[in-house]
Amino acid sequence: MITLLRNISVCALLIITAACHHEFSPTPFGPVPSERQLLWNEIKFYGFFHFGMNTFTNKDWGLGDESPEAFNPTALDCRQWVRVCKDAGMKGVILVVKHHDGFCIWPSAYTEHSVKNSPWKNGKGDVVKELSEACKEYGLKFGFYLSPWDRNHKDYGKPEYVEYFKNQLRELLTNYGEIFEVWFDGANGGNGYYGGAYETRSIDSTYYDWPNTLEIVRKLQPDAVVFSLDGGDVRWIGNETGWADQTNWSLLSPGSANFKDITRGQENGTKWMASEVDVSIRPNWFYHGFEDNRVKSLSRLLNIYYNSIGKNSALNLNLTVDKRGLINEKDIEQLMKLSNAIKADFSFNLCKNSKIITTNVRGNSKRFRASNVNDGDENTYWAADDSITSASMIIDFNKPTKFNRFLVQEYIALGQRVQAFSLEAFNESRWREIASETTIGDKRILRLPDITASKIKFSIKKSKACPLISNIEIYDAPKILEAPVISRSKEGIVNIVPADPGTKIYYTTDGSDPSEKKPEFTKMFYFDGPITVKAVAIDLPSGLISPVAENVFACSKAKWKLISPAPINDANNIIDGDISTSCFFKGTFPIDLVFDFGEVRPVGGFRYLPDPGGGSGGIVTNYELYVSDDGKNWGRSISSGEFSNIQNNPVMQEISFTPVSSRFIKFKAVSGINCLLAGNINYFGFSEMDFMVK
Repeated sequence: MITLLRNISVCALLIITAACHHEFSPTPFGPVPSERQLLWNEIKFYGFFHFGMNTFTNKDWGLGDESPEAFNPTALDCRQWVRVCKDAGMKGVILVVKHHDGFCIWPSAYTEHSVKNSPWKNGKGDVVKELSEACKEYGLKFGFYLSPWDRNHKDYGKPEYVEYFKNQLRELLTNYGEIFEVWFDGANGGNGYYGGAYETRSIDSTYYDWPNTLEIVRKLQPDAVVFSLDGGDVRWIGNETGWADQTNWSLLSPGSANFKDITRGQENGTKWMASEVDVSIRPNWFYHGFEDNRVKSLSRLLNIYYNSIGKNSALNLNLTVDKRGLINEKDIEQLMKLSNAIKADFSFNLCKNSKIITTNVRGNSKRFRASNVNDGDENTYWAADDSITSASMIIDFNKPTKFNRFLVQEYIALGQRVQAFSLEAFNESRWREIASETTIGDKRILRLPDITASKIKFSIKKSKACPLISNIEIYDAPKILEAPVISRSKEGIVNIVPADPGTKIYYTTDGSDPSEKKPEFTKMFYFDGPITVKAVAIDLPSGLISPVAENVFACSKAKWKLISPAPINDANNIIDGDISTSCFFKGTFPIDLVFDFGEVRPVGGFRYLPDPGGGSGGIVTNYELYVSDDGKNWGRSISSGEFSNIQNNPVMQEISFTPVSSRFIKFKAVSGINCLLAGNINYFGFSEMDFMVK
């Protein structure tokens, strides 16, 4: 595929040869990928490393006023990072070299806010160099994330900073070998340290001089793709949860794109801009010790894989590097489970030796024959005549065969074409539709229920031009159980719900392994005080065991009340322990939420989860917390801060502080993002507020 574009003479020879045999090649249709985009497309699955000042300050967005002396990993080993990624089947890595706090993990000549002023290696260290060299050693591609926003630099918002940013970009592009991707974050402007100013600075989309800034990348690393909507090659998928849309075009008209277009692409977009899914293996992006038991389960990671790579996207999976300078063991454990599960799911291609039957072959050409779809070569493809925009083929197993995965790829070097397709299974002398989908693109993988059939019919219902299908694969993937869901109501009733019907649940409350099948969970139970519940689901016929679910509860909320303000709906929704319910409030920020514990109790932190339906609105971004014995006299705040990145990653926020005793607590939502109800009424929603009360 890449050779076809790279070598014009070979391409011309192929066309001439084809013409002599009346086998005219399909012409490109619409925008097509560039050579660097095709090179990037082959990588598909790569690692993201968030490691820097935030690792040591326990934040996700630093303010920029942190001292370089805080950065001091005790056992940094970039070779370990790369070995883990390679063992997991990744083909590249992207390193966050400077986040919004402005701290550089390479010894930049343009700032003192870098590793050269840290105690690590007496200021002689260079994380970027160590990782780039490790990538060369193990044969992985290397890329970097450079934050345009800099909360440390005194000139941010002024023209001088843009030149500083370009100088750092040149350093990174010239000193660390071949780069496969340059990643520019979309978070820009806001409050920060800014050299001691401690103020808010705003910019517009033209501030970074993107045309000339990107030209630096094009000149110094012509094979590198740029992740950015401002003239880049790769687009964001619109969320940080790991999900691409069911319809996903690799096309976009950047100047006219809205948020929906970013997530789905545009069928008639003017530029080739495939999507990348960026998601962390933990709830947040940097390492936090309290998330060691919140690393995503195998079933969730598999969902991410199928909803990213399986939906015409690349997967950029973040692994957290801890304060030692090592990928944490919890991350490695789950990553290797994912790797092994992917290998198991795609271990034997049932389509490989099957007979492919179709009448829609381009001029009855041998070069574009139907058997190209299962020849194991993605550079060959089946093509119909130019006038055909709907076609079908039958995959004949020659005997009843069980399957539950269907993989199909277009030959994207000549454009993305398919608008709709379906699958039918032949069993008991009749055809039955088992799937109806839209786009394909580079790769589409369908997860299906277990189906037994002797034949499968793949039908392209609609295509913008003659369809070009390069590959079809069919698999029978093993079943994997999901962890059960553990919850406790406001009144202290513990419930455990299986994710897979027909399984038995076993649980413990003493921290021991629940897979020993004792005791079995048969009914809900009451427990008022602090408790840790672990549970597994077991499918007894097969012996399959789910991942261990764990939930830690403080005292029950039976006496808790929301005192003010009055919500739009049920006030108990905010403290009911059920993340599927939400509590909504009218008004604009700031707004005070006052809770009564019913008695004086020690409290050492809180958790806040925004309403999951809030989308880009209805979210608190900055808070203050106060306590009181009488609900009237509050004194000074005991905790305050920012929920960084919560708009794009609306996960449970967990804040701890030195325990204090009180009966009343006030959560002040200082600022945030409102949603609008009918009639332009401002509101915001809470899924859950949980205080760590003993």
